[in-house]
Amino acid sequence: MIMCEVECRTSAYCRCPLAYDRPIHEPAETVKRALSRKLAHYRPVAGRLATGADGEVRLSCTGEGVTFVAASASCALDLDELAKSTALLKDLTVWYPGELCRHAEPLVLVQVTVFACGGFVVGVTWNHLLADGAGIGQFLGAVGELARGVVPAPSVERARRWDDSRPRLPASMVAAQKSTMSHAGQELAYVDVTVPGSLVRRVKAEFGATAYEAAAAVLWRCRTSAAMSSSSPPPSSPAPLAFPCNMRAHVGAGDGYYGNCVTVQVVPATKGAFQQQRRRRRRRRGNGGGAAEDEQPQVGWYDALAVVSWRNLGFDAVDLGGGGPARVVWYGERNTVPGCVVHPPCSGDGDDGGVRVSSIFVKPEHVGAFLGELATLAAAST
Repeated sequence: MIMCEVECRTSAYCRCPLAYDRPIHEPAETVKRALSRKLAHYRPVAGRLATGADGEVRLSCTGEGVTFVAASASCALDLDELAKSTALLKDLTVWYPGELCRHAEPLVLVQVTVFACGGFVVGVTWNHLLADGAGIGQFLGAVGELARGVVPAPSVERARRWDDSRPRLPASMVAAQKSTMSHAGQELAYVDVTVPGSLVRRVKAEFGATAYEAAAAVLWRCRTSAAMSSSSPPPSSPAPLAFPCNMRAHVGAGDGYYGNCVTVQVVPATKGAFQQQRRRRRRRRGNGGGAAEDEQPQVGWYDALAVVSWRNLGFDAVDLGGGGPARVVWYGERNTVPGCVVHPPCSGDGDDGGVRVSSIFVKPEHVGAFLGELATLAAAST
């Protein structure tokens, strides 16, 4: 057994469809053969969960393999429709029967769907106990090397999931992260949007931000406004922004490490900060701001926002023989906290410089308000 040193000891999972618009020879068989061969180097991927005598969740290298499904579609691959259609995204990935991966179920599920135009989608579902985004990106990149018949040696010669040099998170932090799983059933809407390139460039120029930071700031502002649209929260009500950080370079994780090595950074913010920005805008238009209410600092589940970047994880570089994917998508129906994923730029995105985002962070009744705020900011930047 390999001890599972992940940050959140729960069996949550992620889904990542990779869409390819350039045909390759027999996509399903090519991916299946490469996947089968690469599991010999990533033995925990083919294992199962187990609980030790001490109650710790562990990965057992049982060699039972992963789930693989080959499928076909009679229509052409539409990249724009792919990102926005929840029904299509469901059909392109294999799902666990329940909300969490159970001990007897595979840690990785793969479906290859070939479209009538020759394009195809590789839908990957993985248990987050196995690996974080950077780890699964490394694994998929290695599968791609085998699919392309790369010779000589692969770019990562030694795959390692366990690294004794890595510090473990304090028990208090693990407990806090596990407690968020109780909210996994909350109903939030899936929204796929693009933060326009003009707005991203404006924020970058004004604050010296990266594209990801600019997008995160815009999303926080628009989403906070949308969440406030049906209530009048006190100015001191927290509205924190959280984002995971890849810690490999900071804790000495060696090359080839593909387990979890992330921590969460939280940026404190309040709803009052947004209200002050809104009042300043209104004063410039001749309208006054309202009076502050009594302070009631309390973090509610819907108050926080997590923004995850997939821009440096390697998903956009998974080349199976015809180049990298034309689109990388994240999809989920429920989240432990309201959150979104900033997608990597791919060949099918155009040259506007906009930032694509898939999100589960607003309630269905707040979708209109969120999109309206984003449209208003975008119009002001043109």
